[in-house]
Amino acid sequence: MSVLEMKVPSPGESISEVEIATWLVSDGDYVEKDQAIAEVDSDKATLELPAEESGIISLKAEEGDVVKVGQVVCLIDTSAAKPEGAAAPKVAEVKEDVKAPVVEKSAAPNPDPVKTSYANGTPSVAAAKIMSENNIPASKVNATGRDGRITKQDVLAALSGGFSSNDIQGWGGTRNQNREKMSMLRRKIAERLVSVKNETAMLTTFNEVDMKPIMDLRAKYKDAFAKHHEVNLGFMSFFTKAVTEALNIFPAVNAQIDGNEVIFHDYADIGIAVSSPKGLMVPVVRNAEQMSLADIEREIKRLAIKARDGKITPDDMTGGTFTITNGGVFGSMLSTPIINPPQSAILGMHNIVERPVAINGKVEIRPIMYVALSYDHRIIDGKESVGFLVKVKEMLENPERMLFGAKDPHAVLLGL
Repeated sequence: MSVLEMKVPSPGESISEVEIATWLVSDGDYVEKDQAIAEVDSDKATLELPAEESGIISLKAEEGDVVKVGQVVCLIDTSAAKPEGAAAPKVAEVKEDVKAPVVEKSAAPNPDPVKTSYANGTPSVAAAKIMSENNIPASKVNATGRDGRITKQDVLAALSGGFSSNDIQGWGGTRNQNREKMSMLRRKIAERLVSVKNETAMLTTFNEVDMKPIMDLRAKYKDAFAKHHEVNLGFMSFFTKAVTEALNIFPAVNAQIDGNEVIFHDYADIGIAVSSPKGLMVPVVRNAEQMSLADIEREIKRLAIKARDGKITPDDMTGGTFTITNGGVFGSMLSTPIINPPQSAILGMHNIVERPVAINGKVEIRPIMYVALSYDHRIIDGKESVGFLVKVKEMLENPERMLFGAKDPHAVLLGL
């Protein structure tokens, strides 16, 4: 018998341990080479663990276990023959857009499952988090994991199948408590947030943006833009473009502290906060200062799909020089975003609300967005922070200012 030891590979620099989030196979299953056999959580991202060879697998770690990089987590008997009639491993389809995949509804779970082990009906760490965020009861999920465990894929299938209003349960009226272990990613986020508050002189300045020029521009050109570039025109590309132009004028906002030195960047790698099943991720748009609006939209879409599908990697989220976060998609009116270290500033977008404002001495109703810039006062002075935010506001309210010397600035800006 020839046995291969599967060890945890290093998911990235400085990562020494990971957590087994979900086993995608059961003990004793036959696996194919390169088949995804597990999802592992690091303190930066969720990654898939592929089988190194084909054979019968023997699991040596449980879901929720924290294991060291290089530790053996399973054995594969490579001399074992493939059982007759064994189904081919499922291959994940590449999604071309960020809409939820259309799938057939899962069959209703058996209301009275036979308890075969303690794991029956128990969600994995990843599954429990998604169920908690979406208020999904275990009784509404068809468990397909080992010994009846609910996997992440089971929960996502249930979400795709849809729920009726009667499916979501309210308060049970009990005094029960539920204790769940924090994922490695959530623990790392907690540590970073506390360190930012303790180690930086963080301050926030606010302003408001009249979004009417941008909204009028989108309404006029959105169909032509989508047809020409094969990507939709959103607000984030305008904000990213305005930010890169403002960073060029105020380089300290794009810098960071390293010991007794300040590192200034001759490029703008913009982190864009996106929502994912694992929580808020911040993938980075590299050299955004050189991109057109269409390039920015394509890159944001690509990274958002990777985050949604759990394919985001540590490399996708490292090296940013400035971050933009949009709480407005969740209904936030105003907030003070926390700096993403080692960066020195972060821009917070919020929801757009029609408000009465004074325009040329008259009161008009305009779509207004409040924006916030949180910054490290150790490296960025008040004059620079306020000047930066005013410059972003000016360019958003006058999009043609993002270009200089253009005869038809709107069309040139949109690449039409």
